[in-house]
Amino acid sequence: MMFNTGKNERQYDAIVIGSGISGGYAAMELCEKGYKTLMLERGRMVKHGEYPTANLDQWELGNNGVVPAEELASKYFKQDRLHWWVNQDNKHWVANDKEYDYDEDNRFDWIRGHHVGGRSIMWGRHCYRWSDIDFEANAKEGIAVDWPIRYADIAPWYDKVETFIGVSGQNEGLKQVPDGKFLPAFPLNCAEQHMREKIQGIYPDRLLTPGRTANLSTYDPNIHKGTRGQCQTRDRCVRGCPFGAYFSSLSATIPVATDTGNLTLRANSVVTEIMYDAKTNKATGVRIKDAETGEVMEFFARIIFCNASTVGSTAILLNSKSERFPDGLGNSSGELGHNMMDHHYGMGAGGTLPGMEDTYYKGRKPNGGFYIPRFRNLDARTKRKDYLRGFGYQGGARRGKGNAPEGAIGEALKMSILEPGAYHVNMTCFGELLPYHDNKMYLNYDKLDKNGQPTIVFDAVLRENEKALRVDGVTCAEEMLEAAGCKDIYSYNEATAPGAAIHEMGTARMGRDPKTSVLNKWNQLHEVSNVFVTDGACMTSSATQNPSLTYMALTARAVDYAHKQVNAGKL
Repeated sequence: MMFNTGKNERQYDAIVIGSGISGGYAAMELCEKGYKTLMLERGRMVKHGEYPTANLDQWELGNNGVVPAEELASKYFKQDRLHWWVNQDNKHWVANDKEYDYDEDNRFDWIRGHHVGGRSIMWGRHCYRWSDIDFEANAKEGIAVDWPIRYADIAPWYDKVETFIGVSGQNEGLKQVPDGKFLPAFPLNCAEQHMREKIQGIYPDRLLTPGRTANLSTYDPNIHKGTRGQCQTRDRCVRGCPFGAYFSSLSATIPVATDTGNLTLRANSVVTEIMYDAKTNKATGVRIKDAETGEVMEFFARIIFCNASTVGSTAILLNSKSERFPDGLGNSSGELGHNMMDHHYGMGAGGTLPGMEDTYYKGRKPNGGFYIPRFRNLDARTKRKDYLRGFGYQGGARRGKGNAPEGAIGEALKMSILEPGAYHVNMTCFGELLPYHDNKMYLNYDKLDKNGQPTIVFDAVLRENEKALRVDGVTCAEEMLEAAGCKDIYSYNEATAPGAAIHEMGTARMGRDPKTSVLNKWNQLHEVSNVFVTDGACMTSSATQNPSLTYMALTARAVDYAHKQVNAGKL
């Protein structure tokens, strides 16, 4: 049944598809510029503070925080393949695989949540700028296509976003991860500071710095707008933060957009396609299906921003077919759905750091502890012959629990458990995945989901460059732990499938040439000027750094450009 009220009642200045990190930012920027904006979210409504497990202690979660095996097998049979992601404290944010399954020609671990706020509730919050080393790499190496922008194009937008979201960190003067507008860092503890000094003493180009994360180490109500407060160092971020201490759409961008009076937020709205008018060569609006009632509705707007996630936005564009675009909206290049990337996962090392038994620390840092930026293939001196690009590390040092002596009972047992154990160090390596045309997603129209939409199919693998990079990434981790004086060092290299790092990107890439890319330098469809894509789908390469900060910076930049084009009468 078609939504049958008048078109004027369904007319907006702008439509934003998706309410996650980039969608929330797009809506806020548009609303603050005066655009009557409709935000569409396929999942359920959630408001800031509606975080069911945020204030529960571990023993209140049930089953010691572990999801029963039968529940995992029935609801999370693909997302649980990581064996750590789905727990009692966060399962309500994880999409039900049975209700929204996908197919794989090659394994792909698609981690997703369907609710207002999307993965901005669930993300790890690490925020690192990209540099010209990243933006120039494709062109210098003859890989895929060249980015149509450079660091200078995005630097002022990094400034803007970092200031608003609040990124704690420490300036280090590194060219591969440029300094930013930081709040005070959550400081390294004594073991991490020891590691920093020992590692740099032996490997001067390997710098261990406090993790840079979107958690408010200090709070300024004049800057950190929305419903936000200072971080309480509880390290329960994955549950949702009632203090609004980390950046999310729910705590920051959506409240700011709402306060303008220009935002209309519609949950349970599955966008099925973007409607296109061949006469004007522009999109006219979007068609949705109400997830609760099954009604089909159409909404109209002058500008459309696609922020449904890399996979979600690309699926919508692929499904938006017309005589002009039989293979998907703006897809004359044939690149839509191709060049799927993620970061490497499932590799790293750990060990025990002896000494410092008389020290401890206060609170539970929300950033895990430290970050070691990329140090391979930065220049001629660090160039490798066996692979391109590089990797970085996220990790931390924490004191473990004491060990009860054999046969201990009663008071002796209780006292031994309360005694802190040694410092243990963990380092996880995140490496860059190259943009291969054959790594892709596509739609299967012979198998429809409950909303009548084609099934998403993934076909992406790690290739020879990635395999060589992984070996070196693990070796370097072991070297640094040895340099720090760690004992009982162990390492792992379990070649997880793409998607496991939850940094999927690249399926509607930016580029200079409409024949080889989907978007221009303003994140605008080359062929349909009033449609913008500013989530992970737009990325032309993956770098080693977490990408969400870049998504937000590109989003703010694209909204600014769209606004200027409207004022100039070009949109």
